[in-house]
Amino acid sequence: MRGIGWMSEQQAKAPRLAARKLERRRHQRVPVSLLGRYMLADRQEYPSQTADISPGGVLLVAAVQGQIGERVVVYLEHLGRIEGEITRHLPHGFAICISAASRKRDKLASQLTWLANRQALGLPEDRRHERITPHVLSTTLRTENGREFAGRLIDVSLSGAAIAVEQRPPIESAITVGSTNAKVVRHFQNGIAVEFRLPLSPDRFDENIIL
Repeated sequence: MRGIGWMSEQQAKAPRLAARKLERRRHQRVPVSLLGRYMLADRQEYPSQTADISPGGVLLVAAVQGQIGERVVVYLEHLGRIEGEITRHLPHGFAICISAASRKRDKLASQLTWLANRQALGLPEDRRHERITPHVLSTTLRTENGREFAGRLIDVSLSGAAIAVEQRPPIESAITVGSTNAKVVRHFQNGIAVEFRLPLSPDRFDENIIL
């Protein structure tokens, strides 16, 4: 009888173990670095960057950790808005359990698959759905030594901008675009691409934005 009882207990555990393994497979974490911002319960916003992410959770590199169990809203480039709850603290940030309907999780899984494949294949960043062209295109660029010159915005994303300019500062040099701190990351014909030191707030990210 003990043998029969032992087998019955193991058989009862088997579906639960299989379900947990399936859940782990469905929520496989993707090691990808995405810039973003997060808002804690006090409605204060802070810059962040992902270390890894799955449809069920995300690990954020962030300076302000919040409280365990605190609700948090995260805006990430490529992925948009994610909501969840802080589940644990880490030396340089915290982990979030994502709260989302199954349809949202499925969409997130597809986006993460695309990001993982793009990274593995070394594909260029697809910015078709992430960049806007502001109504006000003229801007002023200022270098570290105080030199100023005019530029024209081509497009803007949460993390950077493309700017038409006659004189191109060196790559990796610090620059201020309007009042937004950035660095030059690429040259192209008649212009430069810059990366912002901190990502822009999604709340002000529309065609009316002024850097």
